[in-house]
Amino acid sequence: MAFAYQIGIAALAYLLGSVPFGLLLTRLSGAGDLRTIGSGNIGATNVLRTGRKGLAAATLSLDLAKGAAAVLLARSAFPGTEALAAFAAVIGHCFPIWLRFNGGKGVATTMGVALGLAWPIGLAYAVVWLGVLAATRISSLGGMCAVIAAPVAAMLTGHGAYAPVLALLTLLVLWLHRANMARLRAGTEPRIGGKG
Repeated sequence: MAFAYQIGIAALAYLLGSVPFGLLLTRLSGAGDLRTIGSGNIGATNVLRTGRKGLAAATLSLDLAKGAAAVLLARSAFPGTEALAAFAAVIGHCFPIWLRFNGGKGVATTMGVALGLAWPIGLAYAVVWLGVLAATRISSLGGMCAVIAAPVAAMLTGHGAYAPVLALLTLLVLWLHRANMARLRAGTEPRIGGKG
């Protein structure tokens, strides 16, 4: 029975995480298919390239919220499955079945699951993300630094039980940013508000 509950929690978290809010919001607003704009990514940074700051903020908020909701629902329905739900929600965002498994890069949804797991982890995530973003204006760099900070924050704030799943998500998000890392090394990664 416990295994069946875990499968159900994982499936629910995956489906919740797989809702492509960026794509839905841009289509509903008449901004077109987000996958044909900029990087083709369905996350908030690419939504910002449409020139709709409000849509980008809404996408960021909803992608974050679905991650947090998946963890909180798991905690309420079957305590002890929070880490499983966190992992499944981010997998859903990055590899949504509705979009042939071609989704986002997981930064906002990982922040959401971090907040759901323990608010100090989420706070550290947000501070690092926003701090690096403010200093560099490079969205990808801020996101990558934030996901690296998450398992470290879990260990330092007494939530070490969540460090393994956050470390796995860190590896996933970094892998999905491998093209960004190549552009950072080449000095060609675009900055928010800059050309390109």
